[in-house]
Amino acid sequence: MSKHTHAFQAEVAQLLHLVTHSLYSNPDIFVRELVSNASDACDKLRFEALNNAALLEDAPNLEVRVAFDKDAKTLTITDNGIGLSEQEAIDNLGTIAKSGTRSFMEKLSGDQKKDAQLIGQFGVGFYSGFIVAEKITVESRRAGLKAEEGVRWVSGGTGDFEVEAITRAQRGTSITLHLREDKTEYLNRWKLKQIIGRYSDHISLPILMQKEEWDAEKSEYQLLEDWEAVNSASALWSRAKKDITPEQYTEFYKNLSFDNEDPLTWSHNRVEGGTEYTQLLYIPAKAPADLWNRERKAGIKLYVKRVFIMDEAESLMPAYMRFVKGVIDTADLPLNVSRELLQESRDVKAIRDGNTRRVLSMLEDLAKKNSLPASEGADGVTDVVSDEDNAMVGKYDAFYAEFGAVLKEGLGEDFAHRERIAKLLRFASTQGERVSLADYKARMKEGQDAIYYITADSLAAAKNSPQLEVFKKKGIEVLLMTDRVDEWALSFVPEFDGTPLQSVAKGAVDLGKLQDEGEKKAAEQAAETFKPVLDKLKDSLKDKAKDVRVTTRLVDSPACLVVEDGEYSTQLARMLKQAGQQAPEIKPILEVNAEHALVKKLDGSAHFDDLAHILFDQALLAEGGLPEDPAAYVKRVNALLA
Repeated sequence: MSKHTHAFQAEVAQLLHLVTHSLYSNPDIFVRELVSNASDACDKLRFEALNNAALLEDAPNLEVRVAFDKDAKTLTITDNGIGLSEQEAIDNLGTIAKSGTRSFMEKLSGDQKKDAQLIGQFGVGFYSGFIVAEKITVESRRAGLKAEEGVRWVSGGTGDFEVEAITRAQRGTSITLHLREDKTEYLNRWKLKQIIGRYSDHISLPILMQKEEWDAEKSEYQLLEDWEAVNSASALWSRAKKDITPEQYTEFYKNLSFDNEDPLTWSHNRVEGGTEYTQLLYIPAKAPADLWNRERKAGIKLYVKRVFIMDEAESLMPAYMRFVKGVIDTADLPLNVSRELLQESRDVKAIRDGNTRRVLSMLEDLAKKNSLPASEGADGVTDVVSDEDNAMVGKYDAFYAEFGAVLKEGLGEDFAHRERIAKLLRFASTQGERVSLADYKARMKEGQDAIYYITADSLAAAKNSPQLEVFKKKGIEVLLMTDRVDEWALSFVPEFDGTPLQSVAKGAVDLGKLQDEGEKKAAEQAAETFKPVLDKLKDSLKDKAKDVRVTTRLVDSPACLVVEDGEYSTQLARMLKQAGQQAPEIKPILEVNAEHALVKKLDGSAHFDDLAHILFDQALLAEGGLPEDPAAYVKRVNALLA
């Protein structure tokens, strides 16, 4: 039979070089990847056989077999799943779709280049075999094709691979790794069984290996003809919680998510009622690199009666919870459910709402236990915090640092749970870090009738904003919001627990009872005395400023920019433009401090127009913007300095 040689896609060639020369921190990972691929192939056959039982041929029992040959130095992983046609072997093993390899190699930097754990995150797990193999041979036949339509794929992991047609009676795929001399420790049943037990015990298919017995004459173990399952062959989520250890939950998560780190927390429940399902949901410790990629698929695995249906079933979890990993198994959906049907199903909506409520409960529990110092009781004895609760200390802070900005999206997307989400929000403030809205409200000054906040591009810009000056003077706490999503998200939360939220950079500052009558009269008098200068400023800045008025919010600065209540801030408008989105043209209001020396110089100045524009541009700079004409600004400043 004729052989055909094909060149690898350029990205695959790069990946193979990286795999064979750099990834060695945990070479065991290749067993997990290849067994997982074999299990997926069986799941695909089971799914296709729902509509075409003939695909099962004469072998309805699906399984994975792991075998090794010490003399030939080969390790073979075989499944009787869906298999590959010749063209599928060329397409699937010679190229990688969706630029998976490029993303993978961009992720690898510094010490990560040595980390084989990362390989599974990008759908390139097959190539992990080259961590230990000098050559890989794949023999396969797709279910439903004739025996003579099998295919053999061979590569040494360099620049090309060979493909030829073969006769293969058994459907499915055998992957044979020809191990390198320094990797023969994988020709050991005990080691392979240990790896499978760690990474693949949850796989619902039996993973079979040949039994061994000790040969005293040869002083070594000999393989028998009998095969036995080396995994529990039951889905972890289908077991009783009391029978699952924390270590097993953690290992399942790592296998599910291809994450090296332990999850922050998880929840495993059997939900009964109108819609019945099992949920096993995890909250990761770290955000994936592509969390903000709009094209990134996110969701959890969907099973129906333990039959795998689809990855990334986004209909089962709202977008603002796209960081959640896990599994849903239900008997209430048809086995041939499609993504389109998922979006319309009443059962799916019930599952989605149940998942949302469960995740919010997990987060509330983390937040409650985030800071649980042992406290001294009335009897002088220090209360003991349980080990379980103690392990939760600081975890909500860790979660919020990674996913807080994503959680805020829920304020605009999930009206039903908006109040619960608002209670989970944390912000920096002029009085501390990680402040909740409830914390803020509990320490509001007597007579204060609003929760004050400011949005800015950075924490430094927020802390040093001129708009805060009067609040600092009076000791009023202000929340400092620096996430890009903050202003949009807060537009959906006009009040918290009956107290309105007020941006200090929008509208006129009205401190109500916190401002005494003397201050109010002084402000009114200054506005009246300064009116001729204000009118002149309005004329000079008519193309830039919507209005010019005397401020009540500045103490040390000469001027600041504000917008009307209900308008986009200049910061949000800038951000939308940077993202390529349409934003309304914002004409801010210039507020000037009539007591400032620079502002007093305006009256009768020969350089009035230049000073007016400098005041405006400096106010723009103070809030993180740039003058419309930076060169003109520099020219005006230089002229005055000279």
